[in-house]
Amino acid sequence: MSGVTKKVMDLTPGSDNIEIRVRVLEVTEPRVVETRSGSRTLSEAIVGDETGRVSLTLWGEHAGKLAEGQAIAIHNAFATAYRGKVQLNVGKRGSIEEIDDSEVVKAEEVPEDSPEAPENWRPRRRYGGGYSRGYRRRF
Repeated sequence: MSGVTKKVMDLTPGSDNIEIRVRVLEVTEPRVVETRSGSRTLSEAIVGDETGRVSLTLWGEHAGKLAEGQAIAIHNAFATAYRGKVQLNVGKRGSIEEIDDSEVVKAEEVPEDSPEAPENWRPRRRYGGGYSRGYRRRF
């Protein structure tokens, strides 16, 4: 897996194929949410490295698979923004592996800093659909 290796404070919304090594600081129980594509299971965690901490959303099969204190490597993640903060996501194309504890800083060494999204950032549309003004599809 050959993504772009990042540090937490280098994350920017819209990035994908992210490789990162972090410590799990907090985890939540999985829950089911309604999305445009139906019901999805997710859980959330706070993870960090020596540069800062970030919220991590685990989608589908990854939900509920982390434990507080774990050292992990995340492969093929993508970054979005929510309420002005960068958020890391692991979906169906991503993977997580436990790594040696010495590869990331201890939980108490993770700074409180979190990456912020640019003020004018808007997500790109992942789904097609909708018609442009003045255009009507002919069948």
